[in-house]
Amino acid sequence: MNFMVVLNNILAFLAETGLSVGDGLKAIGAGLAVFTGFAAAIGEGNVAAHAVDAMARQPEMAGTIRTTMLIGQAVSETTGLYGLIIAILLVM
Repeated sequence: MNFMVVLNNILAFLAETGLSVGDGLKAIGAGLAVFTGFAAAIGEGNVAAHAVDAMARQPEMAGTIRTTMLIGQAVSETTGLYGLIIAILLVM
């Protein structure tokens, strides 16, 4: 289905309910902002998988690898949190 058709249907529904086009666009923007959480989760899973693989190959470096992994996952998680905050601010 074409994106413009979906967008047109959503905006038509919002017009029937009495909401403005701006309210509809805010809702769409909030929905898109939430998708950053999915990307962060995929990235964190990928980092954890590679860190476990590296620790299995070099057990003596497990502490360093674990520390680097946790720092990387913390940075990655902030993108998901920023997306959630933006979504909440758009809905308000």
